[in-house]
Amino acid sequence: MDPVAGSKYRFGPHEIDERQVFRTTPLSFAIVNLRPTRPGVFQNPRHVKRFADLTPDETCDLCITAKDIGVRIEQYHKASSLTFTIQDGPHSGQTVPHVHIHIVPRRKEDFENNDDKNGMISAKSEILNLDIERKDRTMEEMAQEANEYRALFF
Repeated sequence: MDPVAGSKYRFGPHEIDERQVFRTTPLSFAIVNLRPTRPGVFQNPRHVKRFADLTPDETCDLCITAKDIGVRIEQYHKASSLTFTIQDGPHSGQTVPHVHIHIVPRRKEDFENNDDKNGMISAKSEILNLDIERKDRTMEEMAQEANEYRALFF
């Protein structure tokens, strides 16, 4: 489903321009990231802070839609794996108090040793190392990426 013209999307305290939105369902929406560490997307249900606050229907929609987006994004980026991340609460690294899933396509070369920490990503290390180089993207850059992703669903 295309974003509805003139509709308002919120990500915690931030208003999201509809040009960033590339997928919507009755209960969630997916956007491209303002400042990505790697190509990836957020998928957002209604504004709640914690995963446990979602209704059963919202939880199902979030997970099913994330799976569908992941399959298509992985193929689009010619990746071999995906990272799905939910940072649930401020001490988990959640910087915006709004439930969302990061969906990031991954390749073998993304990590020097994929066996470190039993195959888990060190989110703290990744954020500390990559935040230095991360810059806000322009709306035009995000709109172009959203248009490319939107085409994957039709």
